[in-house]
Amino acid sequence: MSAESTPLLTPAQRKLVGFALGFAAMCAIGGLLFWVLTGVARFISAFSSVIWPLAVAGILALLMRPVVTFFERRLKLRRTVAVVLLYLVFLLLVAGLLVTFLPALATQLLDFIAYLPTLWQKTIAWGELHYPGWLAIIRPYLDNPTVKAALDGLTQQAQDLLGHLAPTIKSAGAGLFGIFGFAASVAVIPVYLFFFLLSNEDPTKSLPEHLPFLQKEHRDDVVFLIGEFLGILVAFSRGQLLIGLIMGVLLATGFSLAGLKFGLAIGLLTGLLNLVPYLGSILGLSVALPLAFLQPDGGLPLVGICLGVFGVVQAIEGWFLTPRIMGKQTGLHPVAIIVAVFFWGQALGGVLGMMLAVPLTAFFVTAWRFVRRNYFKAADETLV
Repeated sequence: MSAESTPLLTPAQRKLVGFALGFAAMCAIGGLLFWVLTGVARFISAFSSVIWPLAVAGILALLMRPVVTFFERRLKLRRTVAVVLLYLVFLLLVAGLLVTFLPALATQLLDFIAYLPTLWQKTIAWGELHYPGWLAIIRPYLDNPTVKAALDGLTQQAQDLLGHLAPTIKSAGAGLFGIFGFAASVAVIPVYLFFFLLSNEDPTKSLPEHLPFLQKEHRDDVVFLIGEFLGILVAFSRGQLLIGLIMGVLLATGFSLAGLKFGLAIGLLTGLLNLVPYLGSILGLSVALPLAFLQPDGGLPLVGICLGVFGVVQAIEGWFLTPRIMGKQTGLHPVAIIVAVFFWGQALGGVLGMMLAVPLTAFFVTAWRFVRRNYFKAADETLV
């Protein structure tokens, strides 16, 4: 009579081992993702001057391709002529906007930069008058060497930024070389864009030919996901740019009518900076509200008016512009968007990552749902 074989592990031990293996697999996947993101960030940082003009030109080509196709079909033009016509129309629009708004915008922007030291002095004077106890508490921390070093670093960065905005401020050879390098990168974008627009093919059409090492069903899935990413990127970029322009015009009009100093420049920059979600709103309010309170004819009433203008524009953007222009393209929670902006800004090393944060996150959410539906569900059904 043979004795029944005793299992090597009890059910509880098997569950524990299974959990340990699953946890180890998750840690390995997390480490691999961290290693990949770190490598991508270093690569982008090392070759940023080459990558970002290509990225900007590629995104602009995806946005402008329907216009070129419209010119080509409606006006019966060759593709090259249609692209040249688009360039001419764009130059005329830009020239008209520059002639109309540039003098006032440039004047306000330069006056605002010159006014910043005065605004800081007024802020300190107001604080010493109304809240001397708070300043007495803060001053010992400001005298701390670490805090001083951090403030000196921020001051140096601000000076470097002004040096890039006004080349005459920095006459050093390295700074001038950096300015020329940036100008060259900007100048090459129209060249890249011209050649990208000449192609009328779907960017993913020839992609399967470059993935012969994948099985056909997996190759089709990869092509589908890349097409989804491009669709999300185009929809978000087009919508966010249009919404930013409309918000900038509305804020500039409202601030100017309210009597806020430099209202035109602050309003337009606040709208345009919303290309990075919430960045424009945070920076715009942090500048507009102190300025409204401390300017000679300002005070709490002007602060309230500026807050009202901002609230009305935000309501228009949330209830009308975003639903009509973008719909529910991303489906991301506002907290997820904020986390994504910081995460991708750190992962990809700067503004480019922050601008691509929402489409990248929306793409990964879509890819995860696709993989879970097509692969994990099939695996579960097989096990059952």
